Amino acid sequence: MESQKQVLERLRAAFQSGVTVPLQFRLTQLQSLLSLLEDNETQILEALHKDLAKPKFEAVLSEIDIVVNDLCYTISNLATWIQPSYVSKNLATKLDECFIRKEPLGVVLIISAWNYPLQLIVGPLIGAIAAGNCAILKPSEISRATERLLAELIPKYLSQECFAVICGGAEETTSLLENRFDHIFYTGSQAVARNILRAAAAHLTPVTLELGGKCPCLIYGNVNVLAAAKRLVWSKFFNAGQSCVAPDYVLCTLEMREELLPAIVKALATFYGSEPRQSVDFGRIVTDRHWDRLTALLAKSQGRVVIGGDSSKEDKYFAPTVIVDLDTSDALMQEEIFGPIMPIITIESLDQGISIINRMEKPLALYAFSDDSKIVTTVLERTSSGGFCSNDGIVHMTIPTLPFGGVGASGMGSYHGRWTYETFSHRRACMLRSWGLERIGMLRYPPYTESNLGWLRWATTTKKKSWGWCSVM
Repeated sequence: MESQKQVLERLRAAFQSGVTVPLQFRLTQLQSLLSLLEDNETQILEALHKDLAKPKFEAVLSEIDIVVNDLCYTISNLATWIQPSYVSKNLATKLDECFIRKEPLGVVLIISAWNYPLQLIVGPLIGAIAAGNCAILKPSEISRATERLLAELIPKYLSQECFAVICGGAEETTSLLENRFDHIFYTGSQAVARNILRAAAAHLTPVTLELGGKCPCLIYGNVNVLAAAKRLVWSKFFNAGQSCVAPDYVLCTLEMREELLPAIVKALATFYGSEPRQSVDFGRIVTDRHWDRLTALLAKSQGRVVIGGDSSKEDKYFAPTVIVDLDTSDALMQEEIFGPIMPIITIESLDQGISIINRMEKPLALYAFSDDSKIVTTVLERTSSGGFCSNDGIVHMTIPTLPFGGVGASGMGSYHGRWTYETFSHRRACMLRSWGLERIGMLRYPPYTESNLGWLRWATTTKKKSWGWCSVM
């Protein structure tokens, strides 16, 4: 069995041979990845159910179709993306070719999370392949069934000389990070991200960090309460709340809360029946350890449980839970919940809600529910987050033309669609110099004169245009 170092050396040799560069190779590998998903859908769904009791409906939408759409979008557009981008020039470089060339980085490392164990490793892999890189994949050991399946299928469908799967836990990941990579793409917790950054710093390796945080949902002004409750419940309790973009907490007035709670009860009953534990459409917490964390977190809260609150360690069930009468100092507000617990914090004004959001770390996603577009615009303009969506949750990340990523503590860098391709590409500035216009070029040579300096500045300076804002100064 190959060591990690041997795997890395094999992939680096393959990259240096240039095999990954031709467009046809990239397209062939992307087509093979698409075949992997299509040929093995039943096995993938079974693995996801073993790991998280994912309903087929949720698994197809969030694990399979989202990456299939991304793959198809990439395959359709890659021939255009790889073309050089020509840039404007000045008089002194008029006869030269000046362009940006997209080049692969080399051998990249993709470390994924357990909550969407297929999507979060295949999504980045699409861009790594499209950009012409070799890649080592490190699936999460927590979602063991999916980890084993990926380790089995990836070598069958993709070039074994260019792509490899390495399994294992924290020890294997730590060992892997001691090697030099050309890029590290990590999805997971902020705590582990700090370790990733420290390891990357030793080799000055660039990183993309897709983290999380406490994604707020601010509901203010007039709103269709029944529709809002359905969208809120769906986005919060999808995958049993184990989504980095799930609404982590709700901000609304007391009057809105009193209208919202019965609507949430109704939505939950419609979605999961009177006993969510019996519903095949509600997932489970991934491990006993994660279930223990949620149980302890709820026990520490000073709030009042008004919906749910029951759980069972035996089958890692945790009921959809809503808790009220708590403030921002509560235990539930100190860390990302990452489970089916939804705190509702009451506010007296829009300004107060925005102030609470801005006192927290910048979230991966921010949601604003309101019929008033001015309120939505105000929230958008006065806050910062990785992504923003009004009157719904999660769905913004399904659009391959939008970049998906965090800001501040919720991450750095972005991906999906072309953005993944760009993440794994180096934008190389290129100038193919002509021998012409030497009469202008010779102005730069010593002995320097004021006359030559004046002519050279005229030939190379960006000309000022009429800027509209100058007239109001």
